[in-house]
Amino acid sequence: MKKIVFLVLSLVSLGQVAYGQKFGYVDSEFILSKMPAYVAAQKEIDKIAENWQRDIENRYKEIDKLHKSYQAEEVLLTEEMKKKRQAEIESQEQEVKEYQKRIFGFEGQLFRRRQELIKPVQDEVYDAIEKVAKQRQLQIVFDKSGSLVMLYTNPVHDYTEYVLEALGLSSPEKNTPGTNRPTVNANDTPGAGVQPDDITEEKATQPAGTGTNRKPTTNKAQPNKTQSKKK
Repeated sequence: MKKIVFLVLSLVSLGQVAYGQKFGYVDSEFILSKMPAYVAAQKEIDKIAENWQRDIENRYKEIDKLHKSYQAEEVLLTEEMKKKRQAEIESQEQEVKEYQKRIFGFEGQLFRRRQELIKPVQDEVYDAIEKVAKQRQLQIVFDKSGSLVMLYTNPVHDYTEYVLEALGLSSPEKNTPGTNRPTVNANDTPGAGVQPDDITEEKATQPAGTGTNRKPTTNKAQPNKTQSKKK
């Protein structure tokens, strides 16, 4: 019983701590897509990968020619010559597979090249996110485009525009990735009027029929005074 009480109290205290913390989220993929350095790096990576892929395909074509040549001449070859040709083909196949693994495998040359080109841009974005988090006193910042599944996101918690401003890329009218992002006027700051720490559950607790959408009551029609006098 004591353990259950302790567990309940722990959960309540953790909930209170989490409620007191400010949090927000950003869309890192959208931010990167707005950075010219990232777009240029991605194009270069695609070009490098395409060249490596073409090289590997050409090597496989040469091996295919060896296969066809062997099949055409197989009846004329001795057993020793057959084994030698087969070993040669298998050796080249193994060589191409190892080469392909060195290029496209885990932590291969393409991976390392990607890290060289992309990591500096990603570090710049992370520095901007850290700057915004400190300015806005955020304890937690989620990435909407990451592996974290966000089934619903309130635009009030979206700090993507702040990060774009920190990177010198802010253009609210053009940088909106989705319809759920609040629009920002030129003379206002993003998210002005409602801050993440000012959110309450007031709307959820209001009874039905209250609020600005309630229809105005109309007065009942008054009887005509001239008609009431004629009796």
